[in-house]
Amino acid sequence: MSERLLEVDGVSKQYRLGMIGGGTLHGDLTSWFARIRGKEDPNTKIGMEHYGPNETFWALRDVSFNVDRGDALAITGRNGAGKSTILKLISRITAPTEGEIRIRGKVASLLEIGTGFHKELSGRDNIYLNGAILGMNRAETTSKIKQIIEFSEIEQFIDTPVKRYSSGMYVKLAFAVAAHLDPEVMICDEVLAVGDLAFQQKCLQKMRDIAQDGRAVLYVSHNMRTVSQLCNRGLFLEQGAVKYDGTVERAIEIYGGSGARSLKQDLDHIPHPRNRGDTMRMQEIEFLNTQALEYTMDSVMEFRLKGIAHLADPHLRIRLIVKSSIASPIAMTQTEPFEIKAEEVFDRTVRFPLDGIAPGEYVMKLSLISGKPTGTSVYYDTLEDVSRFIITDDPAVNAGFLWRESLWGNYRLKPLEFID
Repeated sequence: MSERLLEVDGVSKQYRLGMIGGGTLHGDLTSWFARIRGKEDPNTKIGMEHYGPNETFWALRDVSFNVDRGDALAITGRNGAGKSTILKLISRITAPTEGEIRIRGKVASLLEIGTGFHKELSGRDNIYLNGAILGMNRAETTSKIKQIIEFSEIEQFIDTPVKRYSSGMYVKLAFAVAAHLDPEVMICDEVLAVGDLAFQQKCLQKMRDIAQDGRAVLYVSHNMRTVSQLCNRGLFLEQGAVKYDGTVERAIEIYGGSGARSLKQDLDHIPHPRNRGDTMRMQEIEFLNTQALEYTMDSVMEFRLKGIAHLADPHLRIRLIVKSSIASPIAMTQTEPFEIKAEEVFDRTVRFPLDGIAPGEYVMKLSLISGKPTGTSVYYDTLEDVSRFIITDDPAVNAGFLWRESLWGNYRLKPLEFID
């Protein structure tokens, strides 16, 4: 029987909603004075929800699972399911409201860029600092520092203060430290997405080696390809509760079918990424020319998008990204720019030709954006999993054969032509 390294027993986590403190004494005093006079808080940002002083939110509810030596556990679920919260609890960044977490051995966490780094110290000094945090003495860290520096690929800058590092350099050094200081349990969130593709593959191989070496890995990602490559177990969270704990293949299937499939959806209450949805916000989507969000090949999707704008923009666009059922982007398109006025409630009907998209199940990601003269985009609002839709196979369109996604991908090119 494998040795147990981690036990999560009936864990729940409750948060208090709303902003606690205005960041400055002046802000707190003006907010307090407005409240006692029954006036609107002058420090409330546009689009911010108002919460009472006692309103709370349960991010996790009675979560229980175990991790043994050799496990590579994927924690999957939609945005807001509680994945990052459980990692922070295991990493002891915050404490559970209820329940108990028992850990046997050292835990190394890679949750956010630069976590545990002191920006004024050099990369070399931060290696020793992280080693001390993990309970290693200076001699133990010194014995591994050459391997860490080589793996990080930033030897030229190792004696430079990390405040001058790019985000990619941060990730490379942080992962190298976490992976080489002999943790019994290694925890990795979406932070690896910042690194380049070659380094991501290098990190995945290192995590595989850690699990095969008799330790354990906890991995959170929306990229189901990397999940299937790395993990041998899958945990699916939904609304803060464990809905499945078993094979990684089944966890991916459940995740793929967990998105919304209703024809009319309230988008206002779907979790929005930080700093999105304050100045412009998508509020509702309705699909018009379908009964079950199923389309034939080369047909057309039509939907109506409603929202509100708190500022004016003459070049607003609706951007749509189509992702496969395992969350890999396959195509992007967007509307022509249109003008929006401040405090306008907008309603736009969009026609989306599905030409060339192969049969299968897909995920829609929507954004409200505006372009700059430099070619970059300003993102006002973004929703990752707006809806899921299915394109059914049609042998007549496919010239008599069935499409095989595993061999040919998700996009059908135009037929080849002979040249006379």
